[in-house]
Amino acid sequence: MASNVIPWYKKKAVSQVKTDYAYHHSKYVVKQQTERKSSSKSAHLVQTQATEAMAEPAYTIPASRLTTTTETEEYQRVTTNVGKGLAVIQEELHRMRMATKAQVESIAIQKEVKDMMKKRGDLLEEVPRMPDFLMALRPHTVWEKTPVKLFCTVEGNPRPIVKWYKGGARVDPLSAPGKYKIESKYGVHSLIISRCVVSDTAEYCAVATNQHGTTTSKAMVTVKRPAGVGESCQLGLVPHLTEIHPSKLEVTLLERFPVSFGVEGSSIKLVCTMVVVPDLPNVPPLTQWYRDDKLLKPTKLVEMSVGGGAASLTLPQLAKDDEGLYTIRIFTKDGTAEHSAYLFVSDAPASIEGAPGAPMSVKAYDVNSDYVLVAWKPPNTVNEAPITGYFVDRCEAGNDTWVQCNTAPVKVCKYPVNGLSVGHSYYFRVRAVNSAGISRPSRKSDKVTAIDAAESERLQGTDEGVPSAPGKVVATRNTKSSVFVQWETPKHLKSLMGYYIDGRVVGAKEWFPCNHKPFRHNRFVVHGLIPGESYVFRVQAVNIFGLSEESQESSPIAVEPALATPSAPYGITMLSCDGSSMTLAWKSPKHCGGSKVNAYYIDKRDADTLVWKEVNLAAVTERICTVDNLTEGIFYEFRIQAGNLAGVGLPSAPSAPMKCDAWTMEQPGPAYDLSFSEVRGDSLVILWKAPIYTGANAVTGYFVDMAKKGSSEFVTLNGEPVSHHYLQVTGLQEGNSYVFRVRAVNSNGVGKPSELSEPVSAKALPGTTEIVAGVDEENGDVFLSFEACEICETSKFVWSKNYKPIGDCPRATVSAKGRTSRLTFTNPDKDDLGRYSVVVTDTDGVSSSHTLTEDALNTMLELSYAIRHPVVPLKHSLNYEILEKGHVRFWLQAVKLSPSLSYRFIVNDKEVTSGEGQKISHDVASGVIQMTVDHFTRANEGTYTVQINDGKAKTQSSLVLVGDAFKAALKEAEFQRKEHIRKQGPHFSEYLDFTVSEDCTVMLTCKVANVKKDTSFHWYKEDDEIVPESPPNVMSGACALPLPLFSRKDQGVYKAVLSDDKGKDTSVFDISGQVFDDIINAIARNAGASASELVMQCTPEGIRLQCYMNYYTEEMKTVWKHKESKIASSEKMRIGGTAEMAWMQICDPSDKEKGHYAIEISDGVTTHTRTFDLSGQAYTDAYEEYLRLKAAAFAEKNRGRVVGGLPDVVTIMEDKSLSLTCTVWGEPTPEVTWFKNEQEVASNEHTRVTFDGGKFASLVINKVTTDDSGKYSINVRNKYGGEFVEITVSVYRHGEPIPEPKLGQPKTATPAAQPVPKSPAPSKTPIPAKPQTPAQSMKSPTPASTPSSTPAPKSPTPTPKSPTPPRSVKSPTPPRFMKSPTPPRK
Repeated sequence: MASNVIPWYKKKAVSQVKTDYAYHHSKYVVKQQTERKSSSKSAHLVQTQATEAMAEPAYTIPASRLTTTTETEEYQRVTTNVGKGLAVIQEELHRMRMATKAQVESIAIQKEVKDMMKKRGDLLEEVPRMPDFLMALRPHTVWEKTPVKLFCTVEGNPRPIVKWYKGGARVDPLSAPGKYKIESKYGVHSLIISRCVVSDTAEYCAVATNQHGTTTSKAMVTVKRPAGVGESCQLGLVPHLTEIHPSKLEVTLLERFPVSFGVEGSSIKLVCTMVVVPDLPNVPPLTQWYRDDKLLKPTKLVEMSVGGGAASLTLPQLAKDDEGLYTIRIFTKDGTAEHSAYLFVSDAPASIEGAPGAPMSVKAYDVNSDYVLVAWKPPNTVNEAPITGYFVDRCEAGNDTWVQCNTAPVKVCKYPVNGLSVGHSYYFRVRAVNSAGISRPSRKSDKVTAIDAAESERLQGTDEGVPSAPGKVVATRNTKSSVFVQWETPKHLKSLMGYYIDGRVVGAKEWFPCNHKPFRHNRFVVHGLIPGESYVFRVQAVNIFGLSEESQESSPIAVEPALATPSAPYGITMLSCDGSSMTLAWKSPKHCGGSKVNAYYIDKRDADTLVWKEVNLAAVTERICTVDNLTEGIFYEFRIQAGNLAGVGLPSAPSAPMKCDAWTMEQPGPAYDLSFSEVRGDSLVILWKAPIYTGANAVTGYFVDMAKKGSSEFVTLNGEPVSHHYLQVTGLQEGNSYVFRVRAVNSNGVGKPSELSEPVSAKALPGTTEIVAGVDEENGDVFLSFEACEICETSKFVWSKNYKPIGDCPRATVSAKGRTSRLTFTNPDKDDLGRYSVVVTDTDGVSSSHTLTEDALNTMLELSYAIRHPVVPLKHSLNYEILEKGHVRFWLQAVKLSPSLSYRFIVNDKEVTSGEGQKISHDVASGVIQMTVDHFTRANEGTYTVQINDGKAKTQSSLVLVGDAFKAALKEAEFQRKEHIRKQGPHFSEYLDFTVSEDCTVMLTCKVANVKKDTSFHWYKEDDEIVPESPPNVMSGACALPLPLFSRKDQGVYKAVLSDDKGKDTSVFDISGQVFDDIINAIARNAGASASELVMQCTPEGIRLQCYMNYYTEEMKTVWKHKESKIASSEKMRIGGTAEMAWMQICDPSDKEKGHYAIEISDGVTTHTRTFDLSGQAYTDAYEEYLRLKAAAFAEKNRGRVVGGLPDVVTIMEDKSLSLTCTVWGEPTPEVTWFKNEQEVASNEHTRVTFDGGKFASLVINKVTTDDSGKYSINVRNKYGGEFVEITVSVYRHGEPIPEPKLGQPKTATPAAQPVPKSPAPSKTPIPAKPQTPAQSMKSPTPASTPSSTPAPKSPTPTPKSPTPPRSVKSPTPPRFMKSPTPPRK
């Protein structure tokens, strides 16, 4: 946050001045004049010395021109007189010149002051500021009938308006004419009370207000009545004075209670220690306690005590009602002694996570005989869900039973309670409700009696709705642990109760409450913040209707003490000059103003002028600067201002005039920045920095000179030059003051001495202590410790080794706590030997040093080892276990523990303690130390360590819970947590599993719990719902899904979903991998037990062995064996099965296949074996049956048959040609015979029969006539058998309708376009026609004997006419080695 800070009167920065600027500036001007006079004398001395140094050497007269002695003496006398006269004249001229210059400067300074005051007045009028009391009200104690005047001084822009209040009520002069007089002149506001009476005893306050804010000043006025005059004071504030009364004691407060923090349900004690004179045991000081300016009285909830040099207030049962500003007021001889500090009371942990905090300030209004109006203040909700309402409970006095008054939550912070009994007393309490649950109850109200009252307190405010959001929020620095927050009041107050202030660390997401009880004013000091951390703040307004919207966030602010400008630098000295520039150095301000000095501004002027000119516009950060563009031979003066975050401080005194002459000497320039450390009664250490101008050669060492203050006789302290930049000076006389200077040395000689140091007194600061070397008794660390005798908020401990700052060093760490700082060595060894020193900044030189020797280090290392060596023996090292609800318990067990042990849990290098989220405990008897983490999340990954201290014995045990180990623990914890939540609604008491019934049906089963009638249950496979035949009955407590005929197709992810209005639960069962194998093994177990013995079955392919069982699937582990050798499925041995059996086929058996066969069914545990002996007669019979079946199959395969091409019915018109063609097959090639009406058809010109290639058979009839109608058939046959196929042909004449074809009516003529083929060959669809009267029946043609014909051989067909075989009827298979009968061919 570096910035160019320049003087305020040049309008480049503005700082608020809270003191009288004219007074301080006038003091500065006077001081400047005094210093200027002294600097003028110094300038004259320097000028005289320079004149003497620059004087020309005396002229040497030649011997020939020597005069006599008398002439020479006369010449010298005259010369001396003339020189003296000239010197007197020159001195008088210089004096007059300097006097004139001083007078001119005085006039110029007065004019400059007037101009500055005018500019300051104009500037301050332009700066908007909230009111601020420059002089606050003071308490007064007066006698009765005497006047009292209260006055205060207020500043602000615009000018504030001041109002006066007495006991919270506005003071109105018109209400009591002549009683009060209010005046306001020149910023001083006063209230005059004439002729005070006892009733005027009260707290008076002045409230100053302008548009930027409001501020208040309070004071107590106590009016005393002389003893014996009238009645004693009835206010209870100042009792009647007696001979020895507490108010006559002198009381001085010592230790005072700080800002305190408490939690609901706990207790707290506020204590103030004091010195009382005289200290009378029976007459303690009169003490009063106030909370938010309200007098407290002793009750069960407020306990007070005073005596023994202390006054205390104990709150045994804290509630948020107890939060506020607590003030102790002690009446003393001179008035009152007071102290105030804020007490913060936070919400106790909610019984239900996410529930709101308890309401507060429950009070009854409008009390009546059967009615009372209960009102309260809402709690602050920061990270919780918004409050949806409140429940009001009542309890009759003398009874512990609370009764809820409202059935539904009330949304506003008031509720009328009816139905009270007259004369009965009641207490009331309130509980808040949000979406997470119900809060803890508030503190009960005061006792209220239901009775008709003439007057009771009534609830004020009728405006509806919550207030508007507060305006702009401004946060400013206050202390190192607190921030002052103020804000603009809401535009619409609506019976405002107060404000809630929330804070948040910059970069964090969660807000935290700054107060837990509505605060009435629009400014608040937030305490308990982390020093150096940055925060933002927001504000909400509160009334009975709830909380307003949040205000806008404030700008981020770091927690640091309030700032002031630094004091002026001093000790300006010239380090080098080249004729056109000078290098200057100076000393840092003695007071930094609460912030690091980060800027210096240099002004210069010619020694003969009064006008200062700026040297640098940009800030100089180091205490050394080179000023350029100077004129050689001119004397210059310089002054310097220091700046920090608060602004630029006052300028330093002008330096002595410095002549701009180039340095050409061969010796080095002066050392600079002389400082002192470790000042004691007889010694000190002086430190310096090397010169900027080194001369012709490098600096080889330094001499240090010392003189007593006021003496010019310097003594060189070191006989030989020292090469380092420090020297310890001894032999000093305690109480004497000394000055020092340092001279640098090079090979050409000794250079210029440095500027004289500030006088330093050889006297140690009161309470000075030295650095102590020691070993930590707890951990054995070797350390150097220093306790400062004084310190301020901005002080820092700066450690050095051999006077070189240590900084961030891996060999040592620096820590500070309060006034003590410790330098702890990491691994001390010989490299750490040396001289260590520490300086406390922003003090009057608090410092010390210590030389660490080898012997001392070895002694401490031995002690460190002795401390670290004892260990606590452990039975079990640190481990963890997962508890129900997902809690994780980290524990270890020691062999023995004592009651005085101490231990701590460290997680990821950060110590954790019992609190919200974890509980740490131990049991001395069992030696168990444990920490239970309630909510185990990813944030808990890391290293867990338990460090145990039991007396001098120590040990520690660590558990690294990262990577896979942490993932496993987190998974189990989340599972247990989900299990706990799951079981609150309907859930699976037993997740999905499988069973296999005796008939080998697989059942997916589960058990459910906490269900009701309307609980739904659904089955899914791969997210597709399965609807079983019978719906699940959840009320039975068990559900099942059957999977019959289980096989690999049933693999997949099955899911059961259970749900109702109380929740939902899911069970998933993945049937794959090992689960699938387990199911198959279970099926095999039942199937193997039900398996029959092997049976034999012959087939045309060979001999088959079959094993019947309840269920078989190829996924089962079955093995076929022949003569104890495993059979693999092959062309020779085929293995297969159906759902009812497993089989093994021996194809084309031979004698090799004789022997013992077995099938083994394995279920992973048991093997079920079934056997068959295929040998001897069994094999012979089987083989013969196989051959028979094989021959029959061969014959059936190779017999003659019509493959296709013939139609069933053909209708054709007369004179058309008819072609009946088909494909036949047989092995060997079959014989083909065509028949018409059971008579063989011979091939001729009209009817042509062909058989081509042994494959295609045709019957072609040219120009058909009605005589060609009839039933045609084809007989295809070879030695293995044949087939007989029929075709009905109908021929119709021209002009006749197409007859309807009828099988078995050969002569019915049906007109048709063409035949309807049997085969899928292309053909036109036959057209149906009306049936015709059948023609006259004709005998089937029978072959006749003619002379010209060749005698036909006798057919084996029987003489009687056999019935026509049906279409496509297979001929009976002929017996082995017999031909099939074939009709004779003509």
